[in-house]
This record gives sequence, C-alpha cells and structure tokens, in this order.
Amino acid sequence: ALSWLGMGRVVKELVKTGNSSKPNSTSDEDMVEITGATLDFSTTEDVPPLGREYGSGKTKTHEVDGVPKLMDLLDEPVPGVGTYEDFNTIDWVREKSKDRDRHREITSKSKESTWALVKSVSDAFSGWLLMLLIGLMSGALAGGIDISAHWMTDLKEGVCLNGFWFNHEHCCWTSNETTFQERDKCPQWKSWAELIIGTTEGPFAYIMNYLMYVCWALLFSFLAVSLVRAFAPYACGSGIPEIKTILSGFIIRGYLGKWTLLIKTVTLVLAVSSGLSLGKEGPLVHVACCCANILCHLFTKYRKNEAKRREVLSAAAAVGVSVAFGAPIGGVLFSLEEVSYYFPLKTLWRSFFAALVAAFTLRSINPFGNSRLVLFYVEFHTPWHLLELIPFILLGIFGGLWGAFFIRANIAWCRRRKTTWLGRYPVLEVLVVTAVTAVVAFPNSYTRTSTSELISELFNDCGLLDSSKLCNYDNANVTKSSNELPDRPAGADVYTAMWQLSLALVFKMLITVVTFGMKVPSGLFIPSLAVGAIAGRLLGIGMEQLAYYHHDWVIFRGWCSPGADCITPGLYAMVGAAACLGGVTRMTVSLVVIMFELTGGLEYIVPLMAAAMTSKWVADAIGRESIYEAHIRLNGYPFLEAKEEFSHKTLAMDVMRPRRSDPPLSVLTQDGMTVGDVESLITDTTYSGFPVVVSHESQRLVGFVLRRDLIISIDNARQRQDGIVSASRIFFTEYTPPQPPSSPPPLKLRGIMDLSPFTVTDLTAMDIVVDIFRKLGLRQCLITHNGRLLGIITKKDILKHVAQIANRDPDSILFN
Repeated sequence: ALSWLGMGRVVKELVKTGNSSKPNSTSDEDMVEITGATLDFSTTEDVPPLGREYGSGKTKTHEVDGVPKLMDLLDEPVPGVGTYEDFNTIDWVREKSKDRDRHREITSKSKESTWALVKSVSDAFSGWLLMLLIGLMSGALAGGIDISAHWMTDLKEGVCLNGFWFNHEHCCWTSNETTFQERDKCPQWKSWAELIIGTTEGPFAYIMNYLMYVCWALLFSFLAVSLVRAFAPYACGSGIPEIKTILSGFIIRGYLGKWTLLIKTVTLVLAVSSGLSLGKEGPLVHVACCCANILCHLFTKYRKNEAKRREVLSAAAAVGVSVAFGAPIGGVLFSLEEVSYYFPLKTLWRSFFAALVAAFTLRSINPFGNSRLVLFYVEFHTPWHLLELIPFILLGIFGGLWGAFFIRANIAWCRRRKTTWLGRYPVLEVLVVTAVTAVVAFPNSYTRTSTSELISELFNDCGLLDSSKLCNYDNANVTKSSNELPDRPAGADVYTAMWQLSLALVFKMLITVVTFGMKVPSGLFIPSLAVGAIAGRLLGIGMEQLAYYHHDWVIFRGWCSPGADCITPGLYAMVGAAACLGGVTRMTVSLVVIMFELTGGLEYIVPLMAAAMTSKWVADAIGRESIYEAHIRLNGYPFLEAKEEFSHKTLAMDVMRPRRSDPPLSVLTQDGMTVGDVESLITDTTYSGFPVVVSHESQRLVGFVLRRDLIISIDNARQRQDGIVSASRIFFTEYTPPQPPSSPPPLKLRGIMDLSPFTVTDLTAMDIVVDIFRKLGLRQCLITHNGRLLGIITKKDILKHVAQIANRDPDSILFN
C-alpha cells in the first residue's frame, strides 16, 4: 500500500447517498444548522460534531482602505468546517494530515515547559489507556451476556427452587443427591411439568414441557424484536458488514451509539435464549466497537479525528472476537484479515493489548465455571494419521459447498424480505420463525439444547464415564485401567444419535438461512460451527466403525491394528466446524488460530489448515463473495473491496463526469463570484463539492471546496460580521485586491479550500485509478487534460462502474 507520509492534503467528494442536501430552500437558516456550543455527551450519534472553539459575538474586522475586511478563516476555526454529514465518506488523507499537524504542535511545545511535557506524555499514553478501558468494558459485558444467556436458556425447561437465578448446572452443583450417571438430575431443579401438574413422566408432562418451551421462546424473541424496533433499529443483525463499511471510512451516525450498545446487549441475550439458530459471536464484535466509540469521546485526540477513531475501532473488532471465543490472537488476526481497511503496525500492538485485557477480564468473571475462556475446551489424546487427510479434505469440500449454498440462499431470502410485504412485518416474521424453530427443535434432544452445548458435546472425545448417547459403545473388551479407549463397536444408542444428528443437520442448514438477517441480533459463527460439527461427527463415527470392522483394508493396514485407538470422531467434528465456518466467511489464517485457541487442539493445526483452505477454494470457485461482502452489496453500502481485481481496459475519461451529453461541470472561480452566485449554485445542485478554477475560460485548477464547508462558512460570516450580503465578492486568492469604497466587504474563503486536490490525466488507466482510491481512501479525484480541468471521478462513480462491469444494477450503490 502507498505510504501516508508526504501525501499532503487530498480532498475527496462526500459519497452522496440520496439527496442529503435538499435544494428546495434558499434561506441560509434552512441550508445549515450549526450544532450547539458544547459537546453533548448524551447525544445518540456515534460521531459528535466538533465543539465551538471560539467566543460568541461578532468578529473583529480590519479596515483596508476604509473598507471592512473579514479576517482569513485560517486565523479562527469555524465550528463544523472539516466535519462530515451522515452517510458520507471521511477524507482519510485530510484526517491523517490534521493528526500529524496536531502531533507536531504538541512535540514542539513539549520543549517549552514542564506542563507541556506532561501533556505530551499523557497524549502518547492516551491510546494505551483507551485500549485498557475498551478491554475491561467489553470483557465485563461479554461475561454478563454469557451468564444471562445460559440462565435464560435453561429457564425454558425448568426452574431452580434454591434460587430462580441459578441455571440448571449451578443448581445441581450444591446438591448432595446427584449421582454421577445422572448428574443433571437433582431434586432442587424442577421442570415446568413437575411444578404445574406434579409429575415428570407421561404424555401430559411431555406436552406441558413442550408448551412451556415454545411459550418462553416466543416471549424472549418478541421482547428482542420489540426492543430493537422501538429503541435501536441498528441493533439487529450481526453488525460485521456495517463495521467493515464504517472502517473503510463511511459514517453511519448512531450505529455505534450508546442506545445501540444497550439494546444490542439486552436483545442479544434474549435472541440467543429464545433458541433461534443464531450465535452471539458476530454481535459481540458490534458491542465491542460500540464500547470503543463511546470511550473515544473521553479523549480529544480520538473524538475529533475520524481516521484515528477508526484505528481504535479496528482494535475493538479484535476485542469482540477475543471475548466471543476466548481467542485473543485469533481476534487480532480476524480484525486484520476480515474487518479492517487500514491496519498500521501501531494498531496491531494496541489490538493485541486490548484483546489480552478483554480475555483476562472474561477469565476473571469465569462465566462457564470451568476456569476456561471457552465452552468447548477439549483434549484429544490420539495423534492423527496422514491418510486421515482424505476425510478432512472431504469435510473441507462439504464446508465450501455449504458456504456457497448458504450465501446464495440467504441473500435471495434477504432480497425477498426487502422487496416484498415480508419486510413490513418484522415482528411477525421473527415470531413465526421462532415458533417453527421451537416446535421442530423440542422433540430432538440435539436441537433442544443450546447450540453451544451441542457443539461442546460433538467436539467431546468419548471416555468411559461419558453418559452421552454418542458415547454408548460396547465396552466389553475394555479394561477399566486403560487411559486410551480402543475403537469399539457402536451400541444401539449411537445409531439413534446418528439419526437424530442427521435430522438436526438438515434442520440447522435450512432454518439458519431464514434466521440470519432478521430484525434481532444474530451471529453466524455458532450456527456454521454447529452444521460443520454435526457433519464431521457423523463422518468420524463412520470412519471409526469402518476402521473397527475392516482394519485389514489397505487404508487402515499398518497404522490401525485391532484394539488400538485410531480414529477420534471429536476431531472430525472440529475439522468439519472449521470447514463450514470458512466456507461462509472465507477466513483462513484467523479461522485456524481461532479454532485451536477455542479447543486447545494445538497439534491438529495441519488438519484444520487443510480443511479451511479446501473449503475456501471450493466456495470461491462457486462465488467470490463472503457472507459479509454479499450483505454489504445487498444493502448498497459504498465499500470498495480491496480483494477484487479490476481487469477491464477503461480510461479515466470513460468514467468521469460530466459525460458528453451532460451539462458542464459546476465550478467556482477564484475571484469572480459573489455570495449570491455561490448560494444559487449550492441551491441548484446537490453536489458534495466544487472545483475552484482561475476563470471559466481558462479552466486552470486552483483547488477544491466541500459544499458543507462552503455553507457553514458563508452562514458563519453572515452571522458574525456586519456587511456581508449577497453582493459581497468571494475570494479564494491569497491576497484580496482593493475594493471600491461603495462595495460591500468581501469574503475570503481560501482557508477552507484544499490547495492540493488529487488529480490524474484523462488517459490514466482505470485500474490505476481504482488502486489509488483503494490505497489512499480517496473520496474524489479531479481529471485534467494538458493542465485544464475536464471532470471529476467520485468513489460512487467507481462503485457504479465496477457494478456495471459485473452486470449488476449501478443504481444499487446507495445507502439502502
């Protein structure tokens, strides 16, 4: 990537998403609304406007030849200039330049006094302090979410008499009447049938438990969707597609605000507890980014600089995965590989520190009661054999096929939701899907339990004391003293469990397609892991029985003798889970690291790598997009994908505006326009910025001015200086020529003009232009021919051009 250093200020056009500036009023008061004087911390917007940095009252004016002249706007900062409207793209290079100037100023002042040196040290330390606070807050919230979700999931089946706040496991821990074989049964825990009709056996008890299960699920999901709809519409979904878009420089106000954080935290617990086929891992990334954004308000350095804030949000994405999976290193790699757009080395170190603090906080809370960071910690004792790579690669192929199928099916369903009556009734949709999920899930014990517990059971290696149906083997030939259990013939319960798991697999595959994208917080990691774990466990049991009954076959001869422990079905479940998650998200490095941190299976890195790589290749052969990129495109977010290659031979002149049939480019002249002319131009157009030229005849480029800065500066001058009227001349030149005594005072706006706008010639190849936009995060680029201004290319023009080449509707590129 091109270096940021020495780039200077490069101004780019705001990515317009609809008519955010309505040209239906000429009055100054209607055109701009300058926000209040102080930073209001209670605002629900995630990007607060800059506070006023000046006193109230009229500006002092200088007399030049008896004519009052407004001071240059460089001398005094104007509130709002340099800030951004909602649904616009930030100016990366301008923000980086602002931060360099600020840093240079602090460094130069630090040599003057001790107090300035202390301020310089505190400024350098503030980034690390912010990371510490983000880690502590995210870890505490994740621990609370885990404990609450565990308790509410068990509440669907019964209640603890010792205290209703105990979940099933904690309720039976203190009981002296629990046997090892039936460790989940104790007199203190009562099922709903036992409480209401006094018995646990018989059809009536089953029906009562069934009804209560469905009723609790409907109640939880209804509360979740109602809270999201009423208080924080941005709290639905996983949040990762939007966070990718925000990290690329787009502004969505309120998406990372305090209301979104509060509602997402509460509704995430409700949605997971309702039994819907969703996980909490994706939404935890959103929760961590909300924490980061709110805590950024405490530090001026991050509050006032959008690019610096995005570095913090990149680290927060790592924290989210760290607390979701107990995988701090995997979280850092996830942020680097999957989410972040700009990830400097400093952000890598800070992400690492924040993920460490978050994991430590979660470990201190110990939400699972097993002194681990994760629910699925496993220890396999048997090494894998080289020939087992064949079934592992088969699982990779299955994962890739499932990933490609899921993305296509889910996007088709979400598009139907957007374009039909289904989208108008989000509450009804959630309730119907919850009812279907609960009714179908209850009869099957593998779908009735929470998905995390199901994965934990599937990853588990069978021991002699396991009471699971999956571990009901014929143990006649096993000595009690042996640590390693040999491969054994499967008992009747294992075959029953395989049938139930097969049904669970089909059910999970279908219901997850409909569930992801509903108006409740919904993650995709856990359902994808469950689908892969079920498929892997089924293949693992099949391989184990094959090795037991046919150990003389060529593939088993030499390494799998009778009575040996050759095949570990739990390992197959783990590899299958990684393959399916990789097929859906297209992660590779971070996925493998997350999986071995998640399970502790360090010696199984090669099988995990083989499955993850195979699944990515297979899925990429069917469709290049991951689920997150597909949702970004579905919603029309202006996201320029860094992974896509631009291979078409077009030139800048083919894409730039204005086209041959269009009216000429709207420009400002450096000294020939009045305030009234500029206000008319602003009223008659919806463009986000205007090039400044020497004159209409020469079209030689001087600079670029943003629409928002123009409106705010003119309004500010009218309010704060006597004599500025529609006939006042506007100057973008360095020196203002003497004005006739009868003329109104001029307005000098050179301070808001970018003197070094990024330009390319009309014959520049579009693949180079696209690369420049990607690597510098440009918003617009001006096109010249022999030094004369010809046109402009905005980020939106690039996105429309890419969509057109891919035979997609170019008008779909808007915030939808």
